[in-house]
Amino acid sequence: MKLWELFIIAVGLSMDAFAVSVCKGLSAGRTKPRHCIAAGAWFGGFQGLMPLIGYLLGARLESFITQVDHWIAFVLLGFIGFQMVRESRDCSDCQEVDASFTPKAMFPLAVATSIDALAVGVTFAFLRVEILPAVAFIAVVTFLLSALGVKAGSVFGIRCKSRAELAGGVVLILMGTKILLEHLGFLG
Repeated sequence: MKLWELFIIAVGLSMDAFAVSVCKGLSAGRTKPRHCIAAGAWFGGFQGLMPLIGYLLGARLESFITQVDHWIAFVLLGFIGFQMVRESRDCSDCQEVDASFTPKAMFPLAVATSIDALAVGVTFAFLRVEILPAVAFIAVVTFLLSALGVKAGSVFGIRCKSRAELAGGVVLILMGTKILLEHLGFLG
């Protein structure tokens, strides 16, 4: 997998975390650097951990699924992308996010926003991606975008959230389609 492809996937995956970070910033109102760092660390950490777990699971299943791995990548990325697009149209999510940055508040959000990264990790196993640099890259991108999301939420509000989820969903759908088309020989 090329670096630009990994970057696109990292940005796509981080859009859920970015959207929730926007909500956190909106709820918190006036944010401090520690709020941005907390959101970045929680979301970036879990976005790095979950693909690693998915990769380990996928590597164990690889011998059984090698014939259809490209279809699995296409379906998983497409499904996750369509879910994100659908969620981008729901404006009620920010009302459910409180202003707290405590572990009790952040842990469930970090897990919830990184479930899709678990599925992408399974896909990485089939594509034979070098997992440690990939998950580190995803974690750093998510950290930066989440920290930015908290600040953007306090400044711009809800407008950023739906656009971020829509963009992330479209990116994941396009990446899944690209993987399938490459495997079928339509792209070089």
